[in-house]
Amino acid sequence: MQKRRLGGGGLEVSAIGFGCMGMSWSYGPPKNKQEMISLLHAAVDRGVTFFDTAEVYGPLLNEELVGEALAPFRGEVVIATKFGWEANAADSDHWSALNSRPEHIKQVAESSLKRLKVDAIDLYYQHRVDLNVPIEDVAGAVKDLIQEGKVKHFGLSEASAQTIRRAHAVQPIAALQSEYSLFWREPEETVMPTLKELGIGFVPFSPLGKGFLTGKIDASTTFDSTDFRSSVPRFSSENRKANKALVDLVSSVANQKNVTPAQIALAWLLAKAPWIVPIPGTTKLSRLEENLGAANVELIPDDVRSLEEASSKIKLQGARYPKFHEQLVGR
Repeated sequence: MQKRRLGGGGLEVSAIGFGCMGMSWSYGPPKNKQEMISLLHAAVDRGVTFFDTAEVYGPLLNEELVGEALAPFRGEVVIATKFGWEANAADSDHWSALNSRPEHIKQVAESSLKRLKVDAIDLYYQHRVDLNVPIEDVAGAVKDLIQEGKVKHFGLSEASAQTIRRAHAVQPIAALQSEYSLFWREPEETVMPTLKELGIGFVPFSPLGKGFLTGKIDASTTFDSTDFRSSVPRFSSENRKANKALVDLVSSVANQKNVTPAQIALAWLLAKAPWIVPIPGTTKLSRLEENLGAANVELIPDDVRSLEEASSKIKLQGARYPKFHEQLVGR
């Protein structure tokens, strides 16, 4: 597996990472723990060194799973996790309140260290920008943790270019994690020029459009009530039918290259810039191997350009988030 660098602080990771969220949360009920541990071991065996989790995934379950699974590989892998939410006093399974106060960040970092079974968090992201706390204070708190040896690198998620600049001035940012794929290309205009200018890495989550770009989802697909996509406007049956034109385009390119649509979607991201590291998630070994195969798919500039020109003509239908989540991004 090829390696890529995120930011200017020497953080080196596999060109394709692993988003662990769906093993415990958001895409249906939590999966079998031992099966997921085996899958994470299989990822390491295949050269993946970059694993993404968060305290809110589960909540807490995903960090515990990742910590247990990757304990045998300390020093060989990079684990990213996130702070910025707090448990609802009435219902600890629903974390609906943002909290990035410095004292809270330092408190939850200690808990994440224990769950992850590490001495230092490799990459610590603010999960969502908290407008009640100046971003300079957030960056300062993480800077303190870095100086204490409890965190190695700082990141933001779904932040605006202005917020990125303000935070980076206090503590250099290694990576921004935000949604980015052929199914959601807004970051090209809003944040990527700033990332390139400042030398910050980009970690796209949902690089397969929450599964849509694999071609395995159509208008007749049904989602479990615990599947986040059941509440996403872009995933309504009507919008899935309208948006199938994009899947058809990606599938046609995949057929020309004799690869899968998922591999084209990931290869496109890898071809965009050497500082982009997508983190597709899966709960199946066959999908893991398919995703990692994208690292061997070469898209030349003409391939990238033609794919983008054709996809730009397709008007995608539906918001990418329900209203509550929509208001938390790009701040």
